[in-house]
Amino acid sequence: MLKRSLLVLAISAAATLPAFAHLDPGEHGSFAAGFSHPLFGLDHILAMIAVGLWAAQQGGRAIWMVPAAFVGTMAVGFALAIAGVPLPFVEPVILASVIFIGIAIALALPIPTPAVAAMVGFFAFFHGHAHGGELGEAGAWQFAIGFMLATALLHAVGIGAGVLLSRVSGKLLTRVAGAATALGGLYLAFGA
Repeated sequence: MLKRSLLVLAISAAATLPAFAHLDPGEHGSFAAGFSHPLFGLDHILAMIAVGLWAAQQGGRAIWMVPAAFVGTMAVGFALAIAGVPLPFVEPVILASVIFIGIAIALALPIPTPAVAAMVGFFAFFHGHAHGGELGEAGAWQFAIGFMLATALLHAVGIGAGVLLSRVSGKLLTRVAGAATALGGLYLAFGA
């Protein structure tokens, strides 16, 4: 009972953290700031772990191809934001990514790996643009290396969770995690 209560408390505390993912641009520009950036926004955490879950659910070459597509395309979105190229609907698309990827995991549809990589790449472009949209030129690439590494690590957490969940329950718990992700995205979009 104590373990369950502590788990509920930890999840509740994490869910109530303010979204610090978009800090004051003056505080950006270092590897440490970039690395911490995806770790303090629930939308980023849910999306990055969900990408890993989806890759694990797909299996095979998706385990490396899907996260690589996300990180690579995110870097392109970041570069264009730094260059001053505008992109509309960045935050709504980021929230949509959490909901969409969660639903895709929950439904476990047989989608070819290149199509999954293209879908997460689309969303990654917006995530990257958000990372670069508030950042000036100073230290931009150190910041980028930090957030790309943190993103890859969150993908690895999702892959590890997906592999573990599939061993425990087949596809059931992974699908439940996808549904919970989609609900988390809906909460962020409409309830937060």
